[in-house]
This record gives sequence, C-alpha cells and structure tokens, in this order.
Amino acid sequence: MYFAALLARTEDGWEASDTELDDVETLSDLAELAREASVDEDTVVVYIEQEDAWFGIVRIEGEDDPRIFVSDAAAAARSSYGEILTKELLGKDGDDDADELDALDLDGTEDGEPLELEEEKDDPGTTADAVPAAPVGDRLILADLGLSESSLLTLETDALAEIADALGAAEVLETVR
Repeated sequence: MYFAALLARTEDGWEASDTELDDVETLSDLAELAREASVDEDTVVVYIEQEDAWFGIVRIEGEDDPRIFVSDAAAAARSSYGEILTKELLGKDGDDDADELDALDLDGTEDGEPLELEEEKDDPGTTADAVPAAPVGDRLILADLGLSESSLLTLETDALAEIADALGAAEVLETVR
C-alpha cells in the first residue's frame, strides 16, 4: 500500500494534501501532478511511501527538471511507483542503445545468451543491472528548506512527519493525514 502527499509552498507557508497516484505512470505524470498543485510555480515536494519498505521525495520547482531522492533503491525498484523513480535516477531505460545492441546479438554470444563473467556467476549482486539497497538520488534535495543531508539519510520509513516538521509544514500535514 502506498501513501503519497503533496506539500506546496505558498507565500503564506505550506499547503498539504494527500494525493492519488492512480493516473501516474511516468515521472512526467508525477511532475505534472505536482505542478498543478503549485501556486506561482513555487516549490512542491511530493512524498511517496510504500508501507515500511521505502520512501521517495520528488521536488518540483516551476519547469525545472524534478529532483529525486529514494531511501532504498532496491526496495523501490520492486514497486510500480518506486520503479518510476529508480529508473530515472539509475538511468535504466528499456529503450536505451545498449539494450538495442544486445537484442541484435552483437555481444559475441550465440542465440542471444547473456555474456557472463566468472565473478558474476558466483555473485549475482555484481551484474551491471544491480540496484543498490541504499539511498540514491539528490541527498541535498531538502537542505535549503531545513533538512540536511545527514538528517535525510538517517530517516526511516514513515519519515513524512519528520520531513514536514523540518520544512515547517507539520501542522498543515496533520490536516490531511
């Protein structure tokens, strides 16, 4: 189960709302959802959490590219919304040139079999497609808003309350929770 919240900064402070992710299939969809909540292209912070497995933060400012942080990339990559974030962060895109070349059997193997090195056979965690079971993304995503890199890295799941407190949005968040 997912929980998602939007925190939009206005000239009067922060406005909070929970949000439905049903129509979100890409990072662009998520960014558009956040921009719709923005007043005068101010900062919007999207918080997504899946039970006790991982949380992600997406920060949108105007038309700038989204800034992203995920607490545990491996856990997030196994979920639909987390996969959207980790693909963006780790550059894993099924349409990239390397995948197209592999499909053409240009790697020197027969019948399209994957090329494996001896070390990879012994340790499946060493493949090029491995997703780290660690935080990934912009660790300074909220530093200018009051949550330092070290504080962000020590947050556990259900971190939204601590993030909202650091941003000065704890009271408005409680109204939507």
